[in-house]
Amino acid sequence: MAVEITDANFEEVVMKSDKPVVVDFWAAWCGPCRMIGPIIEELAKDYEGKAIVGKVNVDENPGVAGQFGIRSIPTVIFVKNGEVADKSVGAVPKDTLKAKLDALL
Repeated sequence: MAVEITDANFEEVVMKSDKPVVVDFWAAWCGPCRMIGPIIEELAKDYEGKAIVGKVNVDENPGVAGQFGIRSIPTVIFVKNGEVADKSVGAVPKDTLKAKLDALL
């Protein structure tokens, strides 16, 4: 299951991780976010132990969303060693997200 990432735990969960981290910025009212939600959950299962896959609700955690300049959702960022290594905006197929994550492993 995807990890719930908040303003409070972002630094610990994402920036200090020794594994690549996939962060899905989403909101409950966002249609495209609901489309990729199940894909994010699948990635969390598929990459368990190899990467951390999490979700940030932008309505509840505006600090992190602002810090990364998230203007459109869904936005998925890929973080490795505390740096944003890649990014995907909008509803994209699982293969696209998988390829970006595989490149970081």
